[in-house]
Amino acid sequence: MSAETTLSTFVASAGDNVVVQDWPVQDGIPLRGMVIVVHGLGEHAGRYDYLARHLNTWGFAVRGYDQYGHGESGGAYGSLPTDTRLLDDLTDMVDSTRARMRKDMPLILLGHSMGGLVAARFVSLAIRPVDALVLSSPAFDPGLTRWQKFLLSFVPRLAPNFRVANGLNPEYLSHDPAVVAAYRADPLVHNRISARLAGFIARTGPKVLAMAPHWKVPTLLMYAGDDRLLNPLGSRRFAKAAPKSKVKAVRFDTLYHEIFNELDAVPVYATLQRWLDRVVA
Repeated sequence: MSAETTLSTFVASAGDNVVVQDWPVQDGIPLRGMVIVVHGLGEHAGRYDYLARHLNTWGFAVRGYDQYGHGESGGAYGSLPTDTRLLDDLTDMVDSTRARMRKDMPLILLGHSMGGLVAARFVSLAIRPVDALVLSSPAFDPGLTRWQKFLLSFVPRLAPNFRVANGLNPEYLSHDPAVVAAYRADPLVHNRISARLAGFIARTGPKVLAMAPHWKVPTLLMYAGDDRLLNPLGSRRFAKAAPKSKVKAVRFDTLYHEIFNELDAVPVYATLQRWLDRVVA
């Protein structure tokens, strides 16, 4: 067991509240590093309790935060006030986390889906130094139709705050019915997305893929081969283009989108633990 998780709030540089959840390592377990979790579209940091407690037992403290327009943080659900807001909030999180860490402690980003896209863009731009990156089914290719791409070529400019349902089908999150039921019943989960947020996702994936050949940060890319909420081809393209010395890519052929919440998640956790043991001394 890990120590008790704690909730706190800080004011981001843009002035909105950001809700933070901390999972400290239990007394008696040597502290090896800090992991910042960046969640996906429509969800919140609290959904990563099971993953965080695994990381705790391996010696990693965990911080998660509700991104703007998500969970209990500021902003209307699914909204995005500026194109850089998600990156700005991650910068604030990294800075505030660094301020409370030992200087020699590794800092690792772990992003899932949209959060993986945000974390990867943050790393590609070298906004702040991090020691390693873990990507879980990152939204490098949201699988847009030609019509959706056409709409996103002009709607974010004309009506950036216009919000619609995000179209994600919870049935394809996981093969575990309990995970799907909990997602549907979670009052902090929402299904909204603004035109600006959709445009950010659509534009950022290609930008990250273009930077893949120049990747410098040790990265573990794990993705679902049977992902039906986004196109896993984006992860395949990133893995093919990135230096093998920096990026280890593992595809789990039969799993749905939320690989850490699947019925057969044991290989996923084993892959993560082995990689962390190798990357973090």
